Amino acid sequence: MIKKNLRPVFKEYTMGQIVLLPMDLEEEIEPDHLVRVVNAAIEKMDLSVVYEQYKGGGTSSYHPKMLLKVLIYAYTQQIYSSRKIAKALRENIYFMWLSGNSRPDFHTINRFRGVVVKRTIGEIFAAVLTILVDGGYVKLENYFVDGTKVEANASKYSFVWSKNTKRYKEQVQAKVTELLETIEQVNAAEDAEYGGNDLPERGGKNPLDSAQLEAKINELNERLRQLPETEEIKEAPDGEEPPKGANEANGAENELKPNETAPRQAAKGKKKDDKRKQRHKSKAQQLAQGIQQLAKDYLPRLKKYEAQEVILAGRNSYAKTDHDATFMRMKEDHMRNGQLKAGYNIQMGTEEQYVVGFSVHQRPGDPGCLIPHLKETQQQRSGRHPKRAIADSAYGSEENYAYLEQENIQAFVKYNTFHQETKPRHKPNPFAAEQMPYDEVLDTFTCPNGQSLRYKTTQRHRSDNGYQSTRRVYQCDDCSQCPLKEKCSKAKGNRTIQVSFCLWKMRANARNLLLSEQGTSLRKQRSIDVETVFGRIKQDWGFRRFFLRGLEKVKTEWGLLCIAHNLAKLAVV
Repeated sequence: MIKKNLRPVFKEYTMGQIVLLPMDLEEEIEPDHLVRVVNAAIEKMDLSVVYEQYKGGGTSSYHPKMLLKVLIYAYTQQIYSSRKIAKALRENIYFMWLSGNSRPDFHTINRFRGVVVKRTIGEIFAAVLTILVDGGYVKLENYFVDGTKVEANASKYSFVWSKNTKRYKEQVQAKVTELLETIEQVNAAEDAEYGGNDLPERGGKNPLDSAQLEAKINELNERLRQLPETEEIKEAPDGEEPPKGANEANGAENELKPNETAPRQAAKGKKKDDKRKQRHKSKAQQLAQGIQQLAKDYLPRLKKYEAQEVILAGRNSYAKTDHDATFMRMKEDHMRNGQLKAGYNIQMGTEEQYVVGFSVHQRPGDPGCLIPHLKETQQQRSGRHPKRAIADSAYGSEENYAYLEQENIQAFVKYNTFHQETKPRHKPNPFAAEQMPYDEVLDTFTCPNGQSLRYKTTQRHRSDNGYQSTRRVYQCDDCSQCPLKEKCSKAKGNRTIQVSFCLWKMRANARNLLLSEQGTSLRKQRSIDVETVFGRIKQDWGFRRFFLRGLEKVKTEWGLLCIAHNLAKLAVV
């Protein structure tokens, strides 16, 4: 059959066509679409705590249930900007259906997220978690915990380091001390009152803070105002004797010397009075200059460094554009040069790849975050602790083991040498303290050369969380002639070891749990449970930098991401 050149046929296209009946968006939404899952989940939740954030009276507000649905669904679609969410409400039929054709502007959306949701994010997440528990998706028994660092919405180059703040503050305090000593030497009245001692308010050795320095400046100003009255030499009225002692400062030089006439003596006395007034003027100028330098230079700098110490609150750094952010090393460093960036440390626990607990921390290291994380997320799980905690070697500290044991949580937590010990070709190091024979009666260790390491002292340590631990210190008597010295220790003196028998016992218990059949299964599950959630949020959804600033708002943003992840996973189950 020979094909002919036929004319193409197009479907009818008419702009501005009149529709007799209004369009029902319900018919345009697929039955199993994610937006329906979000809608159904929010409808089941008790949002009374959200409603309590609104005051009575005034103009009407957009319904918080609608705003929460829109916000969570936007996060599932990788839309995090309030302006883009407002744009989707005007253009996207899924957002239109979810909002009931309401169109709040970006100010309303941002205010709802930054005020209402910020105050209630914990309760909202707990309500979603209740839905997962009631549906049998999670049992809150296994808790796979891990951490990741997310960049803050802050400048990479505006930072404050605690070491610099401390050094600059000490330099200013040293200059203040030096200047005050100069001022005290200039002022004879102060020397007469205090002698060679230091000022009482300085305590002899302690440096001045800004409040003490400000009080000292006020005192010096008052002294400067009184200086002309106390230092000026008053002349006696005509025909009267000058006050006794008025001219004693001139000494015997003002007495009439032999062969010296009265006019010459008067001229000489007037000259000395002029010199004394000049010295008085010079002293007043020096005092005024010192006070001005204290008030205009040192005092503002000292206040600035004290304010920085308050913001640091024990941290090593903070960003000037987000004071709650701390500079940390990020794995997502494309230059691979170990660049520090302002960020937050996110701790998260999962079960069956659902997020069952999250927290945001300002400290870079993971070990000290586990206990605050478990305490904070306990409220999210309605006061329940999981039966088992599974974590990698970053969390294997004595403090964490002790807390898990106290809370009756099985610790499937690795320690720093677990991987090396479980390798088939692993050979124990005979020079390690754990491999040296220990005599409980004599309380001594024996090194590979047969020398005894005897108990010397006990060192006590206190962590940032308040946990107190002890280390027993043992030392060999003489290692100078030992042929194994180079293999045993690189220190110049005798071999010294620090031992925590409590930690050794905890590691032995953790090793038994990790090597059991259940422990082997949980260790394999951990790598695909919590890491999958991080991969979805950071890689698939592209969330690698927060949009909001401040610790509380960052918690809100990450909480919305966790809720969005749980509902998105629920839609495909």
